[in-house]
Amino acid sequence: MRSLLILLKKELKQYFFTPFGWIVLTIIILLQGFSVSAVLEAYESKPVGTNMLLDSFSAGGVFYIYFLFLFPLLTMKLFSEEERSGTMETLMTAPIRTWQVVFSKYIAALSFYCFLWLPLILHIKIFTWVTGTPAPASQEHFIGVFCILFLIGTFFIAIGCLASAITSSQIIAAILTFGMILAHVFVGFIPSMMGESFRIAAGAQFFHYIAAHEHLSSFGIGLLDSRAFVYYLSMAAFTLLVTHHVVDYRRWKN
Repeated sequence: MRSLLILLKKELKQYFFTPFGWIVLTIIILLQGFSVSAVLEAYESKPVGTNMLLDSFSAGGVFYIYFLFLFPLLTMKLFSEEERSGTMETLMTAPIRTWQVVFSKYIAALSFYCFLWLPLILHIKIFTWVTGTPAPASQEHFIGVFCILFLIGTFFIAIGCLASAITSSQIIAAILTFGMILAHVFVGFIPSMMGESFRIAAGAQFFHYIAAHEHLSSFGIGLLDSRAFVYYLSMAAFTLLVTHHVVDYRRWKN
């Protein structure tokens, strides 16, 4: 446990005590601000919605742009940078276990990912300060949105860990991560693209089950679906297991 905490502290410093982490935080805050601003502009020409959080995610498509690029950005350096700089061999020959290395990097990336969503609360508060009226978002909306963002993050960051463990190139790791995540998101839209006849087919239930945008919509209105918890957490665990075997193979190969 002591070795795990030491590794975790080292990885967290890479996010919270380097220019890279603060640059990413600044970019995310700005893009979140653009999303909220787009919602406020939309409210000028139409009735105010009942869920400002979901409205900010759908306004202008800004949310999906930075959401999809966020995971490659956070994970591309996890193992690739260690391999490129030559510190991976030193790390793997230290008296620590492979799962501790993988888990520490994963938890650090996931922790920073969760930290990036905290400014969203501030943006909602600014709405109240500026307008003098409570923001159209209830406590249930906040709980649901942050739950689903966390669940999606557990799986997508695990994908990034796996991609970074496969290659020593950060660029290739980022491309692999983005490609796998984009494919997952795209699959969720298949029922909508195939039409109503396909939506009611038995096989379509699988695509609804893994559709990230549907999970975001249902959780956003306060409907916590246990199936989403099972899906994302189990897929994250499986992906981390594969990552562990990849890193372990490279460890003993060297």
